[in-house]
Amino acid sequence: MQLSMKCSIAVHCLIFIHEAKGKAKVTSALLAQSTGCNPVIIRTILSALKKAGLISVARGTGGAELCQDPADINLYRIYSALEPKGLSSLIGIHPCDDRPCPVAHNIRAVLRRPYQEIEDSIRQTMEAITLASMLEDFHRCLEEEKQNGTAD
Repeated sequence: MQLSMKCSIAVHCLIFIHEAKGKAKVTSALLAQSTGCNPVIIRTILSALKKAGLISVARGTGGAELCQDPADINLYRIYSALEPKGLSSLIGIHPCDDRPCPVAHNIRAVLRRPYQEIEDSIRQTMEAITLASMLEDFHRCLEEEKQNGTAD
């Protein structure tokens, strides 16, 4: 089970956008350079974040900005903006309904409740993690690098 890399790229972009406010115009080219991703992937992610109302992007000249306070943006909202199937895409059930086997015929029904409980638990955890808390972690990492002399 793995969260899509798009989610970590989106969090990277959102932190970058927040930190660059008033310092630099954040474009897909700049985010591509920071993330190491293709600018097309960045534009796709930014488009999804914009559609979800998490960021705004100036037409023509570019430049992304957060639309909401980081405390109001949680990890579940970020993930949901990028994954249309939501958390159900995290846990799959192999296709076997047409097999001549009683287990195959019933496995979906057997797994429905436990998988739903797992999804609910993951969603609740993701909803409790805000962009603000991730920014705090980012600043703590910067401070630790500074104290250890490993900052650029």
